[in-house]
Amino acid sequence: MRKNNIDRREFLKTAGTAAMAVGGLGIVAGCKNSGAAASGSAVQSGVAGEMTYRTKQANGDKVSILGYGCMRWPMIKDENGREVVDQENVDRLIDYAIEHGVNYFDTAPVYLQGQSEAATGRSLKRYPRESYYIATKLSNFSNSSRENSIEMYRKSLENLQTEYLDYYLLHALGDGNGFRQRFVDNGMMDFLLEERKAGRIRNLGFSFHGTPQGFDEMMEYHDKYKWDFVQIQLNYVDWRHASGNNADAEYLQQELDKRNIPSVIMEPLLGGRLSKVPQYVADRLKERAPQSSVASWAFRFAGTHPGVLCVLSGMTYMEHLQDNVKTYSPLVPLTEDELAFLDETAEIMQKYPTIPCNDCKYCMPCPYGIDIPAILLHYNKCVNAGEVAASVNDEGYKKARRAYLVSYDRAVPKLRQASRCIGCNQCMSHCPQSINIPRELQKIDRYVENLKQDKL
Repeated sequence: MRKNNIDRREFLKTAGTAAMAVGGLGIVAGCKNSGAAASGSAVQSGVAGEMTYRTKQANGDKVSILGYGCMRWPMIKDENGREVVDQENVDRLIDYAIEHGVNYFDTAPVYLQGQSEAATGRSLKRYPRESYYIATKLSNFSNSSRENSIEMYRKSLENLQTEYLDYYLLHALGDGNGFRQRFVDNGMMDFLLEERKAGRIRNLGFSFHGTPQGFDEMMEYHDKYKWDFVQIQLNYVDWRHASGNNADAEYLQQELDKRNIPSVIMEPLLGGRLSKVPQYVADRLKERAPQSSVASWAFRFAGTHPGVLCVLSGMTYMEHLQDNVKTYSPLVPLTEDELAFLDETAEIMQKYPTIPCNDCKYCMPCPYGIDIPAILLHYNKCVNAGEVAASVNDEGYKKARRAYLVSYDRAVPKLRQASRCIGCNQCMSHCPQSINIPRELQKIDRYVENLKQDKL
């Protein structure tokens, strides 16, 4: 995973100043939608309170560095008790985002059990179509026939109430992802290339989770398909410490830079884990920058590399949106010293044995009703809080025992807890982080039972 890696000092120098255009981008900090940067130009400073934009030089798209990930819209229960998107709150969030310069909105047919595209489309329809960019995906995991894939594509246009898509992605490619089966052998790549030629798809790319070898394979297709952008997982932990089978983000970004392919960043907070860090890490970040949020460090890191077009955040709550807008209005790129500080912070994070769940919910619904993300995230929260005991002889064992058991029942209803896992493995193939979910659930269940019986 280290092959051909960027020299660390060179990256620190380049990323810390952001003083060059990489990946076909011009960097414009603190500018309104008018006045895009000239081709190949870069502006390092901007007006306080105004969003930073990056210009995709291949077609002039001027994209806000902060993109809205529409996978985590707020939900409410309808009159039948069903979880539905809270459209009123979605409208409120989108209004604030657009008012403060956000113009990139990323969704998918499978997000929120199929509700995200329509909710996003209803809200964005209130604005002029040319004032924002829509990104969505071909999520043909369960049925990759040509007929179903084309129907899914057309349904996305209908749900989003648009005649064209600005950014269209082949969803969640990686090792053994069936790229040929899902997109080549069924003729979908030919279809999508024709749609791009006709202008109904303005930019065609893919999102990726997998090994360097899997990414190399997708890069080999660039000469044939001319990827307009690629969406990768990048944050200061995954830069050199990616979990499971995922490639380090350092390698992925380097390979894209070689080919002048702009990147769109997902999981800048590792599913929220970099905003809910262990207290020791939070204190370390706060000591360095008392006025900055813990999350802002991760967003500045993701935006610092000049090859990044846009950084996505799934902002469910207004306070998260406001904090991220503040961080990018304008973006102040990290210095060499700050990048080195985060590199050390990432090393410290490795000492906390959390499960790499990003709360994407791709593993849901579980056929046995288990709330998989809630169980894993609760465990991670307790690890970070020092509430996971190794032995009954540990100092503070009784306090940790009570804290874990009480909070577990509050976080996850009993009928949805890990004890119900039978190891059917249906969830594993859907996890982009390559987590052995049944194994982790069984480990947590054993831990809970040992706590109950005082047998640690």
